[in-house]
Amino acid sequence: MQLQSLFQERTKSTYYFKIPYHWMCGIAGIFSRHGNHPFDSEIIKFMLSRIQYRGPDESGIYLNRNIGLGNVRLSIIDLHTGQQPISSQSKNLWIVFNGEIYNYIELRKELIKKGYVFQTSSDTEVVVNLFEEYGTDSFAKMNGQFAIAIWDKKNQELIIARDRVGIRPLFYAFHKDVLIFGSEIKAILEFPEISPEISPESLTQIFTFWTTLSPNTIFKDIFELTPGSYMVIDSRKVRIESFWKLSFPNVGNEIKITLNRAMEEFHSLFMDAVKIRLRADVPVGAYLSGGIDSSITTAYIKSIFPEILRTYSIGFIEREFDESDYQNMAVDFLQTDHASITCSSKNIADKFPDVVWHAEIPLLRTAPTPMFFLSKLVRDNNFKVVITGEGADEILAGYNIFKEMMIRRFWAKDPQSKLRPLLLQKLYPYLPQMQDTKSNMLKFFFGYKLGDTTSTVYSHLLRWNNTARIKNHFSESFNNSIGDYDPLLELHKMLPDNFNEMDHLAKAQWLETTIFMSGYLLSSQGDRMAMANSVEGRYPFLDHRIIEFCNNLPPDLKLNGLTEKYLLKKLMKGKLPDPIINRPKQAYRAPVASCFITNTPEYLPEILSEKELTNTGIFNLLSVNKLVSNMRLAKQISETDSMALTGIISMQLLHKQFIQKYREVPVGLNLGKCKIVSDDTY
Repeated sequence: MQLQSLFQERTKSTYYFKIPYHWMCGIAGIFSRHGNHPFDSEIIKFMLSRIQYRGPDESGIYLNRNIGLGNVRLSIIDLHTGQQPISSQSKNLWIVFNGEIYNYIELRKELIKKGYVFQTSSDTEVVVNLFEEYGTDSFAKMNGQFAIAIWDKKNQELIIARDRVGIRPLFYAFHKDVLIFGSEIKAILEFPEISPEISPESLTQIFTFWTTLSPNTIFKDIFELTPGSYMVIDSRKVRIESFWKLSFPNVGNEIKITLNRAMEEFHSLFMDAVKIRLRADVPVGAYLSGGIDSSITTAYIKSIFPEILRTYSIGFIEREFDESDYQNMAVDFLQTDHASITCSSKNIADKFPDVVWHAEIPLLRTAPTPMFFLSKLVRDNNFKVVITGEGADEILAGYNIFKEMMIRRFWAKDPQSKLRPLLLQKLYPYLPQMQDTKSNMLKFFFGYKLGDTTSTVYSHLLRWNNTARIKNHFSESFNNSIGDYDPLLELHKMLPDNFNEMDHLAKAQWLETTIFMSGYLLSSQGDRMAMANSVEGRYPFLDHRIIEFCNNLPPDLKLNGLTEKYLLKKLMKGKLPDPIINRPKQAYRAPVASCFITNTPEYLPEILSEKELTNTGIFNLLSVNKLVSNMRLAKQISETDSMALTGIISMQLLHKQFIQKYREVPVGLNLGKCKIVSDDTY
């Protein structure tokens, strides 16, 4: 059946959507490589309608015979003349763009010196002319977060690119000789001949690493463009190359630098990273969680612009998860104009289906849900941009998994010691089950492959093993579909050539940054929750200059003994309250059991019913029932069981929303102010 008739058939359906229609930027497009697969341009409009909440201010479409490029825009820079699509000065290149290029002013000046004349003040026009001047080398010159699509009329090729660490999402799929791409998978699914199908291998990855290994997604044959890479596609070839890779030196080859000198250089880099991220034609706020990372970013913003800064935070009714005391301390010290909300378990449970819909991936934690509420608070206060502290834990070794690795290595040298495992109690004072835990219990929980210290991925073996227990709930038929697939073998193929020559800490940082940060933190807790409310997050710690500087530091300037983020804590001594600087690391968490067990939401009995579990075919009914029953009876619920329950619920929801098409977005063509450029010339 022709695409046009398929499209018309689909539009006869009635579409229903229970989520309020929120309004950041998004891109989408189709390229028919050989020109023999025509498409109806209305499909581009429908693709954009799917993701209109990413860019409610305006939209635009470029059409040139066998290609269509679309954009929905959240206006932040050049509010009046930055509409997309935008052409290069020669009119040969056309671009749609999602993100921000923070050094666009400097790049613009460089291009003006080369004779370029600009028609707008937008960073988008800088990007397309920069590409005309430098080609694919232009991506390495950009300091920013971006997903880009550029059509080269002369060479009849499409170029798509994604920022270094994957702050902005970009997905693609092929149908025969047609490339379909978009900021979210929902847009790709508007292509009439693509139907979503769960990938057993991808789900196995998620139930090991918390996310898929790039370029995989949960859906079979739909991929993400790997962070720091670009694709060039024409009628003859498809080429994907990297323009940046996360790298660490071999052990012993770190830069030789004193603590004082390192603090000076970091301060200079971070000051500039914050300063350029304050470039916007709309007000900029900040998240202030009460931790050292958000407090530092807020303090630097205040040092640049001393006027009143708007900050935002979220608290929890359940004290186990609440950090309000530290938030209030930071607000009082930094004197910000603060707004906060308090989140209940019922709030989280009620909104969780919507969060899964936006995340487009099964979740093992409920933590993205409060981030949805937090970004909504920002938007309700008429802000579009917030600066946050994400990335500090990865680049400066803030997570407990790094300290856990060091303790386990120390313990492995004397595995019979009763004292060494007690050091692990210091890492998780916020977990009730870790209090007064005896040495034997610590050995039982943390002793997995303790002596396997030569393992390439030793730092993460324990976490991945605990997560992989979720797979015990798979049905027999689903296990058969997985066969002998081992996600760890696939991971080993991704490791850089010098991985075994890197320091133990560097290895752990590479794994945490490449897999967890890019695949989960910046996506499910970052872009997707912010974009659901048309809010853009900016991350100064993830400025590539800072990442590269910190990656080359001696390990003890990051993790000094069991003191995490040593450099930051020394830098901020006397500049923030001591309790904030010296507080033990507390992972951002949200309730699970009280959301789904104590107070069961209305949708839960249905999606965990025999009918739905059988229909999905992924999980074993008896095993799931036993898990829920045990959690109802337990006085203390393990983190592993909490992850398992959350993963099962979110996978069932995702299957219902995307595979069974229970929930459909109204894909009407109300794109507001839509700029359409039709260009059939070459």
